[in-house]
Amino acid sequence: MAVQTIAENTTSSVDLGPAAALSCRECGERFELGPLFACASCFGPLEVAYDLPAGSPEELKKRIEAGPNNIWRYAPLLPVPADVAEKPNINPGFTKLVKADNLARELDVTGGLYVKDDSGNPTHSFKDRVVAIAVEAARAFGFTTLSCSSTGNLAGAVGAAAARAGLRSCVFIPHDLEQGKVVMAAVYGGELVGIEGNYDDVNRFCSELIGDPLGEGWGFVNVNLRPYYGEGSKTLAYEICEQLGWKLPDQIVIPIASGSQLTKIDKGFQELIKLGLVEDRPYKIFGAQAEGCSPVSAAFKAGHDVVRPQKPNTIAKSLAIGNPADGPYVLDIARRTGGAVDDVNDEQVVDAIKLLARTEGIFGETAGGVTLGVTKKLIEAGVIDPTLTTVVLNTGDGLKTLDAVSATSQATATIKPSLGAFRAAGLASA
Repeated sequence: MAVQTIAENTTSSVDLGPAAALSCRECGERFELGPLFACASCFGPLEVAYDLPAGSPEELKKRIEAGPNNIWRYAPLLPVPADVAEKPNINPGFTKLVKADNLARELDVTGGLYVKDDSGNPTHSFKDRVVAIAVEAARAFGFTTLSCSSTGNLAGAVGAAAARAGLRSCVFIPHDLEQGKVVMAAVYGGELVGIEGNYDDVNRFCSELIGDPLGEGWGFVNVNLRPYYGEGSKTLAYEICEQLGWKLPDQIVIPIASGSQLTKIDKGFQELIKLGLVEDRPYKIFGAQAEGCSPVSAAFKAGHDVVRPQKPNTIAKSLAIGNPADGPYVLDIARRTGGAVDDVNDEQVVDAIKLLARTEGIFGETAGGVTLGVTKKLIEAGVIDPTLTTVVLNTGDGLKTLDAVSATSQATATIKPSLGAFRAAGLASA
């Protein structure tokens, strides 16, 4: 019923730039642009299909490089109108690609190690990218309320983007999220609703709301706007390649929640190859999960094509999706590229957060700890080649997940305000 209701509202009279249609990832059937998320024939997920820009790669590179220092420099490759940079938006992207030489020495990496630090976005996570694209789709389809189901970061990104765009927001989260993420989602003035249960319970509720008259006029960024929303993750691929001098990385390690980020980064790489913006050569994609919520990792290790849902139990709550929608596609990409999917336990997550902070001055949230922890594990196991260029994603700011490291990150000493007390503490020559 929900799909039929949405299908009746589809329209082709919208301006979403180079976006030409929606295409089913399973059967290939195409649909007019609209707030659709599932194929009416096979119920497979829909993706945006494009009329990619014509012209030489050199001309397109110049056009991109002359653009703003945010994701709108890639507007010719995204489902957004040409004048998107002139509209009120939070303008995320073009975050730092840090050459992590100190971390490389710690991990014995000689081929070049980089951290794509997306904590520098407006609400301090990569979710600002996907929401910025979803806002443009919401405007095009006439939605008045922006909504989502979220493990925390997305809720804050939706609240901020809606406030900036002049839209109402109402977002739904599990009731037991980290307090920092709750505050950040609530501060923008929208409605924040805690749901008793985990993320999968929240997501099911939102799917019901879409099919109910109560949800009329609502754009759920990760449900009925999901095909457009997901395209924001491609900008990570674009930026990484541009920041590497228009080159593909040899290896990249990406955290897995729903799996959409990983699949869209691969899509971004493939588009750059097709456009001639980067050389067509092999690259490997690795996925990272927390042991307490590792359905994709478990399927990869078992050689399965089906991802069996799990009940999450991990400190990495931003990755705690027990039934990841894009899980099977992550498996396909990891195997096709010669990569892998692995997991680390909560103790390893904390150790990796502190390792990144100690070596590079980057305080990542728990998802970043998962990604670096898996990177370290796979290097030690000989799965990731330390002689090749490797990029690791940090997708959020550690200030959002302070509880993960607060017990082991306290003052070294508390002393009286005197030189004698300082000497007695044994810190003077440290």
